[in-house]
Amino acid sequence: MRLFAAIGIALMLSSCASGGGRLNDRERYNRVIGKPVANPSAIVKAELSFARLAQEKGQWTAFRDTAADEAIMFTPDLVNAQQWLKGKADPAQAVTWQPHKIYMSCDGSIGVSTGAWQSASGATGHFTTIWHQENFGNRKPSKDVEWKWIFDDGVPLAAPLTEPDYVETEVASCKAGTAAAFPPAGPSDRGRSGASADGSLIWNASSVDGGGRIVFVDLAEDDGSFKRVHEYKVDAPAS
Repeated sequence: MRLFAAIGIALMLSSCASGGGRLNDRERYNRVIGKPVANPSAIVKAELSFARLAQEKGQWTAFRDTAADEAIMFTPDLVNAQQWLKGKADPAQAVTWQPHKIYMSCDGSIGVSTGAWQSASGATGHFTTIWHQENFGNRKPSKDVEWKWIFDDGVPLAAPLTEPDYVETEVASCKAGTAAAFPPAGPSDRGRSGASADGSLIWNASSVDGGGRIVFVDLAEDDGSFKRVHEYKVDAPAS
């Protein structure tokens, strides 16, 4: 009885500490027992720290310092980011950027940030950055979570994006449990697909003939199906 009472009290406290957002029973229980839960604000923090580092230490230095070993980016070919960034000199003035929307898996192992960027030359565009927790599932609860990006892409636009009043967030459903079948994660000659540890978020970045590319992100819904929440296509340059 004492154990059940303690769990009940902890569930109520976890609900009160959720910052105003109502958690469902499964999310509250997961938080009490220490099971990973989604925290989109962690991605906002990672993005803002990344952007600040670019201004303080240099653009490509910041990209190197925050990228995972297996991170990829379009140049326009899909390449290993660390190899491409190695020894690359920082420009005199780094680009600036702001996150507009965050997508996250139910378990919080992967988050996707999208938003706007601006260069010193006056160019503007949108970006997509996919972040994952390093050593997810293996770290001790007392250790700080370290986020590294595993995919980053910026696309120029003719006109700047409208800045939202606040950063919007969307989290995959936790009701479906482990999500249904999803594309296998891993590299290929033309692209890369990946998924969160619980399978509730999937993503794909693929090259198309001539130097174009397609990127998308899907989130699990309550019935186990997937909803496309982010997608864009970049046409190949005119020959």
